[in-house]
Amino acid sequence: MTRIEALEVTVNAPIVSFRNPLYQGIQVGLPCPPPSTVGGMLAATAGAWDQVPENTRFAMTFTAQGSGADLETYHPAAAKAAYRNATIKDREFLTNVTLTVWLTTDLEMWESAIRTPVWPLRLGRSQDLATARTRRVPLTHGGTGTQGHALIPHTTAPDPRTLHNGDQLQLPTATTLDRSRTTWDTYRYARTGTDATLTADYTTDAGQALILLPPVHPTHAAAKDTHV
Repeated sequence: MTRIEALEVTVNAPIVSFRNPLYQGIQVGLPCPPPSTVGGMLAATAGAWDQVPENTRFAMTFTAQGSGADLETYHPAAAKAAYRNATIKDREFLTNVTLTVWLTTDLEMWESAIRTPVWPLRLGRSQDLATARTRRVPLTHGGTGTQGHALIPHTTAPDPRTLHNGDQLQLPTATTLDRSRTTWDTYRYARTGTDATLTADYTTDAGQALILLPPVHPTHAAAKDTHV
């Protein structure tokens, strides 16, 4: 099988929180970052979205060692002033997280951006700072591998002889710069991991199946008729 060189980016953070934007007026947390959040983090390292190639795609895995809830001031975005009063709500969070991203194109650009980011590295909320390290790794094109903690498109079919491949999630993939339009896609993610076997775009030497997610650049949200 064909072998390629990829850039593996490992992001660590002590605490993160990803709000589910499908719920209005309440704070519901997601078990992993949406592709749009990861794309925004990458764009911040490059400086702005106009520095990011439009067809940037990546595969990702995510793990968290713990979870909890704290209190956060919530500012409703309501049309009427009477409904814009700040209030206190519970906010779910995840602790000691590791996000791993694999990029297969523009390796030198991303390697430089992540090692010397234009903006501080944040994952999720603006106060949730993170660290990142990169390394070049070989990947095998195609083949089968284990899903583990990978976020995968819902259309990716597991081997029927293996375990269930996680919960179904509706997540934002790309958002226009003015936030007027968002592309949503359906994904699957197993927060405790799964031994499901997948036909992969690429596989690592450790047997991790890697599925490239749809492009996250804002131009792809602008090109689709999908509103929130």
